[in-house]
Amino acid sequence: MTRPVALVTGARQGLGRAIALALAGRGFDIAGLDLVVDEKAEALDTELAALGARSWMGAMDLAEVESHAAALDAAEAALGPLSALVNNAGIAARPLTDILDLGTEAFDRNLGVNLRGSFFLTQAVARRMIAAPAAAYRSITFITSIAASHVSTDRSPYCVSKAGLSMAAQLYADRLGGAGIAVHEVRPGFIRTEMTGSAPVAKIDAYIETGAVAQRRWGQADDVGHVVAALAAGVLPYVTGQPIYVDGGFHIPTA
Repeated sequence: MTRPVALVTGARQGLGRAIALALAGRGFDIAGLDLVVDEKAEALDTELAALGARSWMGAMDLAEVESHAAALDAAEAALGPLSALVNNAGIAARPLTDILDLGTEAFDRNLGVNLRGSFFLTQAVARRMIAAPAAAYRSITFITSIAASHVSTDRSPYCVSKAGLSMAAQLYADRLGGAGIAVHEVRPGFIRTEMTGSAPVAKIDAYIETGAVAQRRWGQADDVGHVVAALAAGVLPYVTGQPIYVDGGFHIPTA
């Protein structure tokens, strides 16, 4: 039987790697995109093969929208039409900068990758999905963040990009529902990855210990990977366009 194909952006490490492995465990072949194809990407290829998945890794800067078509052509030539897209790639707001001191360059770069790049890659993939014969279940997933709804004034471009990405998920869910394409938003909380390694970890540790996170621990990349893979596999077929929190209960309003 032909395995469905999932495209994961930012696949070579962190959440992207965990998502790719979880998808392979659910029976997907994996097309991965990242800024570079290096030893991390090669190691992921090996791990995916051990799970019985075919894989292809390509290099692309998500912010360069004009490069999307060629990358998608190469992925589909290697593995076949896409059944799932996971918009995972993103950059953090570094260095942390007060909103009153933020410059346009940092703002534009963050939104160019996190929001604009993912928005237009989704547009390109959606067009291809609609034009191709329908698979049993097709989906597009946006990885946003608790920053989509929780203010951090020294990470303002990141917050704006993730809030915008949350709206993009709803827009695409509304537009693509009639074509049988589900659109999901997965909203992670405090997850230990290479990206969060540059965050104020001690401050977050103390915050978690206060009970702000109900489960009182950091999340792991696999916590997100398994949720994304279940969604892509169609485990929740009548769900689309809503945030699904993977945050240990951080989003729960408390008195």
